[in-house]
Amino acid sequence: HRCCSCDNLQPLTSTACLGGTACVVTGQPFDTAKVKMQTFPNMYKGLVDCFVKTYKQVGFRGFYKGTSPALVANIAENSVLFMCYGFCQQIVRRIVGVDRKTKLSDLQNAAAGSFASAFATLVLCPTELVKCRLQAMHEMQLSGKIIQGHNTVWSVVKGVIQKDGPLGFYRGLSSTLLREVPGYFFFFGGYELSRTFFASGRSKDELGPIPLLLSGGFGGSCLWIAVYPVDCVKSRIQVLSMAGKQAGFMGTFVTVVRTEGVLALYSGLTPTMIRAFVANGALFLAYEYSRKLLMKQIDSY
Repeated sequence: HRCCSCDNLQPLTSTACLGGTACVVTGQPFDTAKVKMQTFPNMYKGLVDCFVKTYKQVGFRGFYKGTSPALVANIAENSVLFMCYGFCQQIVRRIVGVDRKTKLSDLQNAAAGSFASAFATLVLCPTELVKCRLQAMHEMQLSGKIIQGHNTVWSVVKGVIQKDGPLGFYRGLSSTLLREVPGYFFFFGGYELSRTFFASGRSKDELGPIPLLLSGGFGGSCLWIAVYPVDCVKSRIQVLSMAGKQAGFMGTFVTVVRTEGVLALYSGLTPTMIRAFVANGALFLAYEYSRKLLMKQIDSY
């Protein structure tokens, strides 16, 4: 399974960049709806209502608020994730005591992906904070939590530095870790299990675009089903902290459950699942095909 060998870090980073871009382009409107519904569930009756109100209030561009930090976040996260994935696979091989060229089981690959996600969190948290704040800026103004919103990436970045300093970009770090580490176990586990199912004894590298799309979509769906409430709490911390001091993970979690009920933790799940399937299908399809192309170029030298 050559895509995971850690002596091919440059191709892995390049293919992860392409995959991350594909992920954002296909899924940004659904991600915007997710963040809006997570942080202000009482404003929207559902996905369609969120789309209609957003279009009426701020136009089509409202669906693509936070796209540039989302691109940076996805490219940075996927580059670090897939780069560290190879290293973490070698760590897993050492732990289980097998040769470094031995193919890992689907469960062992899932564990490697989970380890790798901890490193990706460090580059993801700051960019995702800026993205989420831009996406929910209109709702923060409508609710009266802030008087005037920041409408550009730079104004949000400047606001964070002025108010909280550089460490302000890491608000929600513990929530992001709680989401990423178990989430990527299910992400890579679901992807590898699905590819094993479609391969039916053949090499996974022989799979065509449809099985890869479905496998990537299945992996993304597994991730979000497993960790969605954690992501909801993370979004609230990162967005609502604009208006003042916000409680940590447990404080926010307990407050949401007490005042709004458990179902509030699942606000925005529908657009998330649509985005997860489409965007992660595109992510892995772009990743696998660009990887194969780069490997052919390397082999020809």
